[in-house]
Amino acid sequence: MIEVRSVSVLVLLLAVSASCCLGFGFVLQQNAAQKAPLGDFLSFRLLLDLMRVPRWLGGIALMVAGMVLGAVALGKGEISLVEPLLATNLLFALALSRHQTRQPLGRQGWTGLALLAGGVTTFIVAGEPRAGSAVTDPVRHWLIIGGMVGAALLLTTYAKRSRLNWGPVLLATAAGLLYGVQDALTRVSGTRFSAGGFAELVTGWQPYGVLALGVTGLVLVQSAFETAELRMSLPALTAAQPLAGILCGVGFLGDRLRTDTGALAWEAAGLAAIVAGIVLLGLHPAMPCGAADAEPARDLQPH
Repeated sequence: MIEVRSVSVLVLLLAVSASCCLGFGFVLQQNAAQKAPLGDFLSFRLLLDLMRVPRWLGGIALMVAGMVLGAVALGKGEISLVEPLLATNLLFALALSRHQTRQPLGRQGWTGLALLAGGVTTFIVAGEPRAGSAVTDPVRHWLIIGGMVGAALLLTTYAKRSRLNWGPVLLATAAGLLYGVQDALTRVSGTRFSAGGFAELVTGWQPYGVLALGVTGLVLVQSAFETAELRMSLPALTAAQPLAGILCGVGFLGDRLRTDTGALAWEAAGLAAIVAGIVLLGLHPAMPCGAADAEPARDLQPH
């Protein structure tokens, strides 16, 4: 029992530290991306332009640190436990944004905070995520992964048609789905590495999938950050990622949740509270808008 608790505390610390890095990193990235030329929308050229901006590089460094910490947490705990904790990155993003904008939390901020924290706690306590046997049937793997990637592709297609209206929300949702799948493949890659070392890792397709999903998700996120304020994109990103990760965890990684009627009701309530809290915090006035302010700066960027 002591060992189980110590592992859970370690996973908690790793996941919350990852959330802190991710939240701060997202804000710094959006501060820089909002000034990028609109001609770079959904192009890898956007990343090349942003690489010349120190603030964006700092945000990327924080995001990479968060992803590494998250990967370690996923290696030591169930994805259904880690993903809800990673959703708290919005709290840290709001803290930094509040420092930048000097906006008080107010009723909306405190309500969102309570819903997000309470939802995470409720889901974990009610579901009691625990490890099980991973599904070996590749059909289920590809059905779930293909469904997520297909949904992300569909959202991106619609986003290109409405890039300054609902486009940023759709792009962020698509990126969140890809990041959820990336987290699942990160866990599989960690398992392969533990079983057979580096040779076992590089002979599987999963680490290459992690890289491809990471780069693609990064382009989607930066395009969303480029075309709208953080409050439009970050809530969708933060809500989609844990839902996709939990689906992968339960769907084919062998994560087990309590399935009695009472537990399922509380788990659903917890997830609903997480999403509601994310929306309230993401729409908070403290989140930098900056889109209008960034327009003059766009004209100074090379096209």
